[in-house]
Amino acid sequence: MSLLSPFLRRAGALVAGLALAAAVHAQGNLEIDTPAISALKQSMQKRHAQLAPLYAAGAVGLASDGSVALRDAASVPLAQRAQVNGVIAAENSDRAALYREIARANNHPEWEGDVRRTFAQRWIDRAQPGWWVQQGGNWVKK
Repeated sequence: MSLLSPFLRRAGALVAGLALAAAVHAQGNLEIDTPAISALKQSMQKRHAQLAPLYAAGAVGLASDGSVALRDAASVPLAQRAQVNGVIAAENSDRAALYREIARANNHPEWEGDVRRTFAQRWIDRAQPGWWVQQGGNWVKK
């Protein structure tokens, strides 16, 4: 077995992943709307009022996997941590469901991972100045 074989397999997997991501962009509709997607978006929009001050304070950040993460637990008073963790869990549940529903609505459930990665980058790109985002595994302030 050649030393290049594992590298070539990984490179091939990367190319295949990029091709699938391109297919989502070229053929898929990320703005598709169904009753389930609309309900998820409304739920997330309502919850944003609770998350916005946490983003601004740096307690919560946008993770590179398309989720929201508690970045600095020490900045949240102990009495409020359970509530904040509940808000984060609800948001991440809705985000996961949103990615899944968009892939399903496009009749390609196998695109869920690509939809997640695309939205993860969108969330990070659209983050307000001063919010924390994860890039390359590290937290950086926008």
